Amino acid sequence: MTSPGPDGLVVAQASPADWTVVTGWAADEGWNPGLSDSASFFAQDPEGFFVGRVDGETVSAISVVNYGADYAFLGFYLVRPDLRGRGYGLATWKAALAHAGGRTVGLDGVVAQQENYRRSGFELAHRTVRFGGVVPAGEESPGVRPAGPADHAAIVAYDRACTPADRPAFLGSWLTTPGHRTFVRRADDGRPTGYAVLRPARDALRVGPLFADTADDARALFAALAADADGRTLAIDVPETNAPAVALVEKLGLALSFETARMYTGPVRPFAAERVHGVTTLELG
Repeated sequence: MTSPGPDGLVVAQASPADWTVVTGWAADEGWNPGLSDSASFFAQDPEGFFVGRVDGETVSAISVVNYGADYAFLGFYLVRPDLRGRGYGLATWKAALAHAGGRTVGLDGVVAQQENYRRSGFELAHRTVRFGGVVPAGEESPGVRPAGPADHAAIVAYDRACTPADRPAFLGSWLTTPGHRTFVRRADDGRPTGYAVLRPARDALRVGPLFADTADDARALFAALAADADGRTLAIDVPETNAPAVALVEKLGLALSFETARMYTGPVRPFAAERVHGVTTLELG
């Protein structure tokens, strides 16, 4: 796919190699991208990543990743800072958004862009707030253990109830990427009551997702993450509408650093939002 734009801009599908430039831009924006995120992102929808180029030089980017027939997620909407205000971003947006077809599209929008997203048909669902800091290890995490291959099918099934779309291809990579640490909590009868993933990133270890049946399950999982972090800084993106999740990170002494807005262009399938104590990523939902 190629699409012409202003001043010789050409929008085309991006490769994983192209995306190293884009993740560098995301790091410069303070988004703290995970060090190995791109492999899992491309595993979900390798055709959902786009860059704009002028004279062969990358100047803009966006991802529109499809999940099944009904849902897509938009992220990485970026223009190189010295080239903003020339129409490159909007042209890239329009060319890439066609990839979603008739699907409902979600995004996590930074404050500066939220009004633009509203004008493009996105409606606010909730604020998401990032908290970060060091959590001293020490609190017990009963029932929590590192997840292994035998847990993956149960985690995928649990994840399905917590998200607007099934995502087995994404999780097949996310749960097994080197450096990603996955923990699961199970009840006495063996059923999972939550899971969480910790991964290395540019500025702090990222938590995502943290899905749990109850505040107690979330607390136990976070204790396991803190122990694994071993004194390193953690960052987690929490839906503001989940009051117990906000209370947990505040009690742990994590500080708010910035906010985004979860927005959708239309309806999404019902899911257990009360289980979402930390979103997976701001880039892919």
